[in-house]
Amino acid sequence: MQNVSRTPAGGGHEGAFGWSRDFLGNRFIYAVISQRAHGLSIGVNLNPAKFCNFDCVYCEVKRGEAVEETPVDLNVLSAELTKTLDLAARNQLRELPRFRTIPADLLRLKEVALSGDGEPTLSPNFDQAVEAVLRVRSQRSQFFKIVLISNTAGLMLPHVQRGWRQLSGEDEIWLKLEAGTQKYMKRVNRPRGLTLQNVMANILQIGRERPIVIQSLFPLLEGEEPDAAEIDAYVHRLQELMAGGAQIAMVQVYSAHRPAQNPNCGHLPLGSLSAIARRVREQTRLRAEVY
Repeated sequence: MQNVSRTPAGGGHEGAFGWSRDFLGNRFIYAVISQRAHGLSIGVNLNPAKFCNFDCVYCEVKRGEAVEETPVDLNVLSAELTKTLDLAARNQLRELPRFRTIPADLLRLKEVALSGDGEPTLSPNFDQAVEAVLRVRSQRSQFFKIVLISNTAGLMLPHVQRGWRQLSGEDEIWLKLEAGTQKYMKRVNRPRGLTLQNVMANILQIGRERPIVIQSLFPLLEGEEPDAAEIDAYVHRLQELMAGGAQIAMVQVYSAHRPAQNPNCGHLPLGSLSAIARRVREQTRLRAEVY
């Protein structure tokens, strides 16, 4: 089993992983150096209205009044994605101040991520947005991997299923599981209309269809780490998924890298994250990476 620590190295890119996303003057497309992608990730913001049914304590997005889902302008999305992919391919991102000192290996495109300021599967034209990204990919000479990052909220909606089922076997779906108990989920994810049981059922359904990546962020909350009983329950949830037939390619164990809106939320020490990953490997035999 593999345990890879992806903490920021020294030198000119030490803080690159903690930077906020750079939209480059775009409405929907941004660029970020991502630890979990191991380099450049071009993001597609499918929820610019910041609509999310989670209000995670570690989230860096400032949420104001309640908003509703708004469709993405597909023509603008496609044009911005094409332009940003061109910048990356020509190494022109390096001309921008934020990326000037980033090592060359981190500026190579690793993925195009369907994510954003809210839950992407709650986008009312999710399937059309996926089709637009796939169309852009089909028109380019070099293949790029697509990664869908989701808290599972809308995965089973018919138009969302139409979207993610168009993804190839080389694409990936990363699904959030950050609690072993409903009590801890309410404290950290603070969901609206979604329970831990719902999340487990959604992960299981899609995991039976195709390999998935589990992403698990554990924060330091009010100076407290998640206790041993909660981690035991979390590992048991992973075992339940495996027993039910979910194909889990990897578990990502990490903490908050960008400044959270909640001032009482901090980064869990690397040693604590490594201990959680070790428990995952020992109890499930799954591959686990620490960030």
